[in-house]
Amino acid sequence: MNRRTPRTWRGRVLPRAHEDVEDQGLAFDVGTLMGRRSLLRAAGIGVVGLGLAGCSDDSDSTRADSGSTAEGELPDETAGPYPGDGSNGPDVLEESGIIRSDIRASFGDADGVAEGVPMTLQLNLSDMANGGSAFAGVAVYVWHCDRNGDYSMYSSAIEKENYLRGVQVADDDGIVRFTSIFPACYTGRWPHIHFEVYPDADAIDDSTNAIATSQVALPQDACAKVYATDGYEASLKTFAEVSLDSDNVFGDDGGVLQLASVTGDVERGFAVQLAVREDTRTEPTGGRPPSGGPGGTPPQGGPGGTPPQGGPNGTPPQGGPNGTPPQGGPNGTPPATPDED
Repeated sequence: MNRRTPRTWRGRVLPRAHEDVEDQGLAFDVGTLMGRRSLLRAAGIGVVGLGLAGCSDDSDSTRADSGSTAEGELPDETAGPYPGDGSNGPDVLEESGIIRSDIRASFGDADGVAEGVPMTLQLNLSDMANGGSAFAGVAVYVWHCDRNGDYSMYSSAIEKENYLRGVQVADDDGIVRFTSIFPACYTGRWPHIHFEVYPDADAIDDSTNAIATSQVALPQDACAKVYATDGYEASLKTFAEVSLDSDNVFGDDGGVLQLASVTGDVERGFAVQLAVREDTRTEPTGGRPPSGGPGGTPPQGGPGGTPPQGGPNGTPPQGGPNGTPPQGGPNGTPPATPDED
């Protein structure tokens, strides 16, 4: 007598052989979800369907499939102490020229250019309140540190610059694209990119108008390649000391919804993509520093080696605005380093 071969899906026997994969029952679905999460955590790289960013055996290129199947709204996260949106000191969103796709150079009265391994960032935004349709017309503000772990407008070394900050308006497909450089890894934080989503370009003049604030986690494989190159020496050491699970932003779930996919190499640059699902029916909770966890101080002790002028609330340190040491002893006690960025 012939024995019928059972139907399988990716090596697993389907308990309901005559039904579609999505109709196999709760136990089968949970097993699929847990298998995905375990694989993601073990790899420490981007979520893009079940194809994860990886490096081939005979190439320095990082490859990833496109199209994430991760479900759920992207978590709201802290904007950190260096947002540049007016909520903590300087406001780049009021400056003419902020709506741009190439954010490597400063604009306006500043003329600096950020150096580093080339990177493009693409965010694919969808509106869960409207059936997951493309979130066309929303304005996305992106910012991140440079290859030294410094933040423009805050760090003493680049306080007069405004590079690595920019706004794009989502096209009809809900897509925004930026050209930038790969950011550093600094003490206490996994490599990341900040962004805020606004209803439209007219709403960016007030940070309280943001409908979402979150962060992109960069995959381990691409980070390791970048930090082995010239100019990223400080990041090579700090990257070895952090993990997604210990990070005070991504650590609650290993960044499963925030891990980007990446393709490319250090010579030609890396292309970073993330699916950003937002539900406007939920109350935004991002923008506030998280409680507890690592301090998130960049490699040189504060971006550029000095805490940003004014501390986390914008109040100048005691002792005068022109460089007089703050009170607290003959050598001055430095103001507290902000908790997180």
